[in-house]
Amino acid sequence: MCAMICEINHICGGCPLRCLPEAQYRQQKLEQFDKLLGAVKQQNITRGQPIFITDGQRRRAELTFLRRKGQLFLGFNAAQSHDIADLQKCLALTPTLNTMLPDVRRLLADLCAVQSHKKVKNKVLTEQILQGEIWLTEAENGVDILLEIDNELNYEHRVIISEWMQNNTAAIRFSAGKKNSRPETILQKTPPFITIGGYQIFIPAGTFLQPSAAGEKTLVDLVLKYIGSTTGNIADLFCGVGTFSYPLSKNIKNKITSADSSAELLTGFQKTVNAHSIPNIKIVQKNLFKYPFDTTELKNFAAVVFDPPRAGAEAQVAQIAAMPHHDKPAKIVAVSCHPQTFINDANALIASGYVIKEITMVDQFVYTRHFELVALFEKGENNES
Repeated sequence: MCAMICEINHICGGCPLRCLPEAQYRQQKLEQFDKLLGAVKQQNITRGQPIFITDGQRRRAELTFLRRKGQLFLGFNAAQSHDIADLQKCLALTPTLNTMLPDVRRLLADLCAVQSHKKVKNKVLTEQILQGEIWLTEAENGVDILLEIDNELNYEHRVIISEWMQNNTAAIRFSAGKKNSRPETILQKTPPFITIGGYQIFIPAGTFLQPSAAGEKTLVDLVLKYIGSTTGNIADLFCGVGTFSYPLSKNIKNKITSADSSAELLTGFQKTVNAHSIPNIKIVQKNLFKYPFDTTELKNFAAVVFDPPRAGAEAQVAQIAAMPHHDKPAKIVAVSCHPQTFINDANALIASGYVIKEITMVDQFVYTRHFELVALFEKGENNES
C-alpha cells in the first residue's frame, strides 16, 4: 500500500518519506528505533508494540506566508530551504484544517494588500504586511488562529479580520502578535478547548499541543500503563497544559506536582484546576533547565513523569541520579520527541541504578524521520556500599 500522493512532495520538506510505500516506511521507522536503542547502555531492552498514527490527523500546523510581486505564497518550507512550498491542501492535516486553507489564503491576501502610513522624522512611510507565520490549531469546538507578524495591525486590518471571522463558521478565535511575544486576541467567539482525562481544557493562543489528538491519547495511555498501580506523590515535569497531570489525578490516591516555566500557560492550567475543583494537583512555576527539583525536593516522590522539549532533561536527570538509592523514585516515565537527548538522559539514569523495563515507539509525525517514545525506568537493586 502506497502513501497518498502529494503534488508538492518533491519540493516540500514537511513529509520527506511520503514517496515510500507504507510498509517500507514503517519498516524504516522501526530500523531507526532499533538503531537508537543500540546507543542505550543496557542489554535486552523490552520493546512495546510500536504505535503508528494514521495519516491526515495533524490538528496543528505552522504555515509560512510571503507576498511577492502581488502574489501570496502559503505553505511549509521547501526541503533544506527557506523558500515556501506553496500548497493548496496538505495530506497530513485534518479535513477541517484543509477545508480552511483557501479561506486563510484569501484572508492573508487581503491583509497583505492593506497599506499603512506613518510619519517618521517628517517623512511619511508606507508599510505592508509582506511575510509572517500563521498557526492553525483545531480544538474540539473549532479552529484557533494565531497570526505572527512584525507589523502592527491597523484599523483596516482589524475590520478585515473581524468580517472574515464572522463569515467563517469553523474559526472561533483569532489572535495576533510578534513572534515569541504574548499575542493579542482580536476576536473570540468562544474559548477553544480540548478534553484531557475527562476535563475540558481551555488552551492559550499558540500553546504547545501534541500534533494529533490520537497521538496525545496514545502518549497518555502509555504513561498511565507504565505508572500502573504506583500511587502517592507523582511529579509531572515539563507539564505543559497538564496532558498527563489530569489523567494521573483521576486516582485520588495520587498527589500530582506539575511543573513548567510558562507563567501564562500555568495560569490557564490553574484556572482549569480551580474550575473543576481538582484537589490533588499542585502547580509550580519552575525553569527546570536552570532550577530543577533538587535531591531533597525529589525525596518523597513515588514516580516522576517528564516530557521535556527537544533539549531533553539533563539538569533534572542529574538531580535524580545524584539521589541516595533508597530516596530515588521507584519509577521514572520518560516521554521524548528527540532521540539523542533521550539517549543522554536514559544512560544517566541507567548509570545511577535504573533499568529500562519497556520502551515504546510512537509515530505521530507521519512520513517524516521523527518519532516519539515513552520509556519506563524502574529502580534496580541497591548497589551502594
